[in-house]
Amino acid sequence: MAVTLINPAGLPEIDVYRQVSVATGTKLIHVAGQVAWDGGDLATQVEQCYLNVATALAGVGATFDDVVKLTVHVVDWTPERMPELLDGIARAAAKLGTTPAAPASLFGIAALDVPEHLVEVEATAVLD
Repeated sequence: MAVTLINPAGLPEIDVYRQVSVATGTKLIHVAGQVAWDGGDLATQVEQCYLNVATALAGVGATFDDVVKLTVHVVDWTPERMPELLDGIARAAAKLGTTPAAPASLFGIAALDVPEHLVEVEATAVLD
């Protein structure tokens, strides 16, 4: 496997992701920000975004096991929305049979491309 996810000593352990990814592969994959075109609440859109990322990865022979970094942009983010975000990730993980645990960054933003989009998820992956 080209990616190893770790939590180095001295850094907090976060349930939903690891602090560091070590990539030894040679093929770098960038997945454009994915959105849910069918609308829905935040959890539903998060789930669809992750499923879309999985589809994009599969298109080049990769899976979430190959992801080295996730970036999540959420419209009008507040910490009170974390349960919705985590619910969407859990639902996607259940459908995918894996838990996306690569290092991740979460950004609260003012808006996305259309008002119906509440979240966008992008990924970087590495293959051997």
